[in-house]
Amino acid sequence: MVCIERAPLSPQISIPPSKSHTLRAILFAALAKGSSLIHGYLQSPDAESMIRAVQSLGARVEKEGERLKIWGTGGEILGAEDVIDAGNSGLVLRLIGGVAALGERYTVITGDHSIRSRRQIMPLIEGLTQLKAFAVSSRLDGYAPLIVKGKMEPGHAVLSGEDSQPVSALLIACAFLKGKTTLEVHHPGERPWIDLTLHWLRRFGIGVLHRDYTHYEILGNAEIEGFEERIPGDWSSAAFPLVAALITGSEMTIENVDLTDCQGDKKLIFLLQERGAKIDIGENSLSLKKGSVWRGGEVDLNDCIDALPILSVLACFGTDETQIKGCAICRHKESNRIEAIRIELEKMGARIEELPDGLRILPSPLVGASLTSHQDHRIAMALCVAALGAKGKSEIQGLEAICKTYPTFIQDLLRPYCANV
Repeated sequence: MVCIERAPLSPQISIPPSKSHTLRAILFAALAKGSSLIHGYLQSPDAESMIRAVQSLGARVEKEGERLKIWGTGGEILGAEDVIDAGNSGLVLRLIGGVAALGERYTVITGDHSIRSRRQIMPLIEGLTQLKAFAVSSRLDGYAPLIVKGKMEPGHAVLSGEDSQPVSALLIACAFLKGKTTLEVHHPGERPWIDLTLHWLRRFGIGVLHRDYTHYEILGNAEIEGFEERIPGDWSSAAFPLVAALITGSEMTIENVDLTDCQGDKKLIFLLQERGAKIDIGENSLSLKKGSVWRGGEVDLNDCIDALPILSVLACFGTDETQIKGCAICRHKESNRIEAIRIELEKMGARIEELPDGLRILPSPLVGASLTSHQDHRIAMALCVAALGAKGKSEIQGLEAICKTYPTFIQDLLRPYCANV
């Protein structure tokens, strides 16, 4: 348990590398021919899970400080001899589940309690089986452990796309099939995360055509050479210190951000500007100025879905009511984020109403309370920010979850305070 109360914030923060880019870089390096170098990767439990997973599938990985050197399989996947543990990562579960179907042996992929009870795999299973792979939930409940066996074949598959990860998994795996595959995706959501996967496929000249995120044509026969990549900063992580500065009336500069990068959560910056935040955008930095506010209103967050917890906190300090919508898939992340943030903010005095696909929040002063992270990194960081804006001290359990994306979050955010205690 950690106690947090109002304290001076760091005036300058460099955000950590992107988790989403890190995991994709490791996977593509494992599928490449020869060796690849990945610089400045996010050192986190999810990255470790992906490293162990690709090692199980035949890649060789060496760590050299903040650099990874990976010798790939050339797209030749046999299958893992032991069970692959995805840890707390839905992305590792889905991406490795797709790639494992390229091999002829059985592969079993499991994970922690959240993975085995919250992260649905039926869309992936349905897609794989339509492409002639064997894929089944071992307990027949639609969750991990996932058992996969190939070889999958080129063809046509139809799947639900509310969660982008099964779609990304099939896009990557189908690129290495010996022929053209078409995917038909119903109810596509989280489109910027599909764009991130398409960005990586285009980086290697892999042919994928799509129409409105509902129809894809993957040409197959992909062969990629070893590559070198530096991981950009994580836009999802940037939102938390930025909102902390906004609600405490602080000025802050956030470094290691790239507006040309394809991560969807950078959209939140423009949303904040539109609703009253004074943000100067530099080449690789953002600067929040005093006098910034949040004016509330209706917000569809499906294009920056990970911002739901922190925007819910910000809404409590806004000038007008905020209604967040387009986030039904947030009920199936590391926690039920809609329910979790509602429960915790209510403890602090928030006037907040749960909706089927989001939240309705009225401005209200927050007070310190005893809180829990629900073992969700984004809930944990959002509650830290809420505690900084609240009157009194808050005790927060489960802050170790923050290590998933931003291991140094509290130290970075409260460096002046920590230096004086």
